[in-house]
Amino acid sequence: MPVYFLTDEIIFPDPENALEDGLLALGGDLSPARLVKAYQNGIFPWYGDGSPILWWSPDPRMVLFPDEFKISKSLKQSLKKNGFSVKTDTNFEAVISLCAKVPRSGQDGTWITEEMKEAYIEMHKLGYAHSFETYYDNKLVGGLYGISLGKGFFGESMFHLMRDASKIAMYYLVEYAKKNQFRFIDAQQETDHLRTLGARPVARKYFLKLLKETLEEKFVPGGWDGEW
Repeated sequence: MPVYFLTDEIIFPDPENALEDGLLALGGDLSPARLVKAYQNGIFPWYGDGSPILWWSPDPRMVLFPDEFKISKSLKQSLKKNGFSVKTDTNFEAVISLCAKVPRSGQDGTWITEEMKEAYIEMHKLGYAHSFETYYDNKLVGGLYGISLGKGFFGESMFHLMRDASKIAMYYLVEYAKKNQFRFIDAQQETDHLRTLGARPVARKYFLKLLKETLEEKFVPGGWDGEW
């Protein structure tokens, strides 16, 4: 199948037409309207500096269902440790910046370009993008961010400066998802790390069906300001 070239018109091809690796289209922009349209269709941007914007819809899709979240013994101990606290949407720009800067094992560089940062900061201002932030002694030591539409959360990236700090943020995201009856947390692509947290791959066709049902749920953009 061909890779589609996007125009100024905010439309996407059927995600079922993606290549075997999940690549669907290239080009377009990262405007809020296009990003919302992409997530509504099970598509997300992922590319590096010097590359055109690439749009993906992998098959299978890695998904974490809130009730399937796994809590390891070390995470249980970290959750009980004095000094940790978690906040939401109080320091989004710092979270996305650290997600871009903090090195990851097996990765060379980052896909969170300046263009991506600016786009998701704008999405945060509009109430679509959210961050969960882990603090230790009032210092930001871990966190994650993503997009929320309907009753779904679309995870983008996470970082940690202390052991389990990003997992603590994930734990509270899962608690928030349970409390608000979210159907899933989209983890996009399969990794061993996500599997240890309880995420599992599902067929794209099933994910798109679940997504359609999720988007029928009421969604009001806005901040999730709070402290756990």
